[in-house]
Amino acid sequence: MMIENIPFGIPLIGGLLIGFSSVLLLLLLGRLAGISGIVWGAVSAQPDNAWRWTFIVGLVAGPWLFHTLSATPYPAPSPLEWWHAAIGGLLVGFGTNLGSGCTSGHGVCGIGRLSPRGFVATLTFMATGFITVYVIRHVIGGL
Repeated sequence: MMIENIPFGIPLIGGLLIGFSSVLLLLLLGRLAGISGIVWGAVSAQPDNAWRWTFIVGLVAGPWLFHTLSATPYPAPSPLEWWHAAIGGLLVGFGTNLGSGCTSGHGVCGIGRLSPRGFVATLTFMATGFITVYVIRHVIGGL
């Protein structure tokens, strides 16, 4: 089965690697793999900064290496204007602050640790995402 020219097993392997990496980070450094917290800690110059920058470099380098070495095409660019992405980024940042974490912190790590707060947060942002897509596609008539 192919989804946009990507073999079915590739996302599965990626998901397993994300889970394995978050477990390793928790076991080796006692830290959760919440991307918003990692990025904020890196840019706000926390004392234990080196691992955060290494993590961020890996987030960027991993997909680049995958696409380069496997010759898998990059996804098509978004047809949205730049300011749509800027507004979306601000809204995501607001929601991350409001929810005390992001999808990786609550969804991957929180659910993995059986945290009730992680379950509630994940259900909330997933429901919000579903509703947003429905409204934009079917009510407003956007992309």
